[in-house]
Amino acid sequence: MAYRTVPLVLLPAMGCDGQLWARQILDLGDVAHPELGDLTVDDTLAAMAQRVLAHAPPRFAVAGVSLGGYVALEMIRCAPERIERIALFGTRASLRSRPRTVAEQGLLATAPHADPMLTPIVSGPVQAMADRVGTQVFEHQQRALLARPSLTPAIEAIHVPTLVAVGDRDRICTPEDAQALADRIPTARFHILRNCGHLAPIERPGETTMLLREWLER
Repeated sequence: MAYRTVPLVLLPAMGCDGQLWARQILDLGDVAHPELGDLTVDDTLAAMAQRVLAHAPPRFAVAGVSLGGYVALEMIRCAPERIERIALFGTRASLRSRPRTVAEQGLLATAPHADPMLTPIVSGPVQAMADRVGTQVFEHQQRALLARPSLTPAIEAIHVPTLVAVGDRDRICTPEDAQALADRIPTARFHILRNCGHLAPIERPGETTMLLREWLER
């Protein structure tokens, strides 16, 4: 069965670049036209969302990991008519239950601290991404995350096919955190990736691709 090619904007996690989505960019080419959103310039979620929207197609699907998920939520709050589906990996509905300082958030998000079970095959590329992104961008992204406003208006704006996914070993966004988000979105499908930490697209690339393919074809 042939499917139309869907414009797909991919948003990376904090301290990551396009390498995070490398496998999905290759593997989804028959059903999607993927492009990367730039989250390295701005220091607020609102500004990041506006920058991505300015360069995105008129209507598109969006998938984000962690920071990228929060930017995706801000995008659907600002322009719900432009987004035809949304996928959120390692994304929480709130920070209220576990507030963190910039230093604490940075410690959790920097490999290999985010998941001590990461193998060298994964932790090496993750550290290389962090090195390429650099400390200044990393600090801006941390501050944007810590200062994010209430997500309730964004969550209430979601009326499109939605995927909420999380790793069972994610210590930044636990499965319970992600489940709480999915429970607030009537159109959401919830999925737990086994033996996976915070960066599903690179830790479990095949399963992530499968989930996105199914989501794109809904």
